[in-house]
Amino acid sequence: MTTEYTTGTNAARLERTYDAPAELVWELLTTAAGLEEWWAPKGFESRVSELEVRPGGQVRFTMTATAPEQVAYMRDAGMPLSSELHKTFTEVAAPTRLAYVSPIDFVPDHEPYEHLTTIDIEPAGDRTTLVMTLDPLHDDTWTQQHRAHRGDELDNLEAAIRRRTM
Repeated sequence: MTTEYTTGTNAARLERTYDAPAELVWELLTTAAGLEEWWAPKGFESRVSELEVRPGGQVRFTMTATAPEQVAYMRDAGMPLSSELHKTFTEVAAPTRLAYVSPIDFVPDHEPYEHLTTIDIEPAGDRTTLVMTLDPLHDDTWTQQHRAHRGDELDNLEAAIRRRTM
């Protein structure tokens, strides 16, 4: 099922191939325990408080700075150590496709808007290719930072897969 969102013309593709079956990748993307293993930047942790994987359903989570350098950065910037965040699923087709919108409501002097992320999972035996498609943000600097952050997340996902398959 899907709701009415489409990928923009300037979307970026991030692609990774993992040594894991598609079912494991799907589990790590769609369960609270799975998301908590990998879905945070370095020096942060995520805790899922709500998860309803269906079009229109949401994932709500708290992201908290945990590493000393991130804690110091957040304090120096006058930002809270924890933030409540959410995403709304727009498409769920287990185990091959997942899409969601995230509110971009934290940019100073910029009107809030929604940002679409689409994830395609392509099984190939014991390996799985994941393609994440990201719409651009409101300017090039924010877009590049966001793409780098999402690339780090996909690296974290690979580490979670390795822990699960060793």
